[in-house]
Amino acid sequence: MSNITPEGPAEPEGATPPQRPGRPPAGDGGEVTRRSDKAPADRDPFRAEQDPELDQGAKAPTTAAYEPDGGAPDSALVIGEALIDVVERAGEDPVEHPGGSPANVAVGLARLGRDVELVTWFAPDARGATLRSHLERENVRLSGASARAPRTSTAHATLDASGAATYVFDLDWSPPVQQSERTPLVVHTGSIAAVLRPGAATVTEMVDRYREDATVTYDPNIRPHVMTDRAATRSAVEKLVARADLVKVSDEDLRWLYPDEDALTAARRWLGTGPAAVCVTRGEKGTWAATAGGLELTVRAHPVEVVDTVGAGDSFMAALVDGLWAAGLLGAVRRADLRSVTEPVLTRVLEHAAHVAAVTVSRPGANPPTRSELTLG
Repeated sequence: MSNITPEGPAEPEGATPPQRPGRPPAGDGGEVTRRSDKAPADRDPFRAEQDPELDQGAKAPTTAAYEPDGGAPDSALVIGEALIDVVERAGEDPVEHPGGSPANVAVGLARLGRDVELVTWFAPDARGATLRSHLERENVRLSGASARAPRTSTAHATLDASGAATYVFDLDWSPPVQQSERTPLVVHTGSIAAVLRPGAATVTEMVDRYREDATVTYDPNIRPHVMTDRAATRSAVEKLVARADLVKVSDEDLRWLYPDEDALTAARRWLGTGPAAVCVTRGEKGTWAATAGGLELTVRAHPVEVVDTVGAGDSFMAALVDGLWAAGLLGAVRRADLRSVTEPVLTRVLEHAAHVAAVTVSRPGANPPTRSELTLG
């Protein structure tokens, strides 16, 4: 047994999870939980008597997607790459899987019952058809202009006998600025898409456009094989950190960005540039988090038999967003509440994320749990 929370840049981009039926129903009777008008400070979102879909025990919260009165469900907008991982082992034929960190986050949110739209960039070719089929099967809505790339991006990983990977990327990231179908409650971005030109400018413009209404979340998810210019990458990352409300980053990413600085010192410095909260995943040491309101805490890693760590960080990120959603802390109108989140609420959100990541690493590939799996677990 070993302890795990998501780690950083050495993992493949993702792998195809097994096919599943459609999104689990919203609640035991198919009813939709409506968002409370009370401010988070006036209620404990993890008390079952206030929301029967929330769990009071050691397990993760199990809320369904909130729906504002008389309208469509609140939604998440994810902006970033969806690509094909080509994995080659010595003596074996290459195997191709849908991947891409932001696409994995979108799938993770959809499996937790959240309405999610993905702005991405792939071609109307065979590999693009694989991505579209995968995302549609997972109930992720694709933006209208996502399938107009000249070719579908790939990440070719060659594994040696020890399982260590050498990567060769073929990337095209030049999506146009797009209009979301709905005004999102939260916008997430990260990884390659946030720093690779020319598409990185699209990411920044869309984040700025929706920040007036939405919480912004960001995971740098450093890929050294692509982000070879450390100084340029650091500059791009810091600009997005300053725009974000919540930043999730691994200690490995921070060590790559700031090799001469302690990881938590760098995270505290980021906190001073604008985010409401910064979370640092540290493997067996658990997750450290700090808020603009002066709170610092650490949540332990969940003991689990690790099969592989593919997609663990993306599952953790999706569950962070889901936990804040359940707590009523998303949306620009809740920005001040997120900055002053209480220790019990933040602890429960982080425990939820650690639980979801632990389930993901307990089985092969980027295969995050559904809401019903967490309920049954």
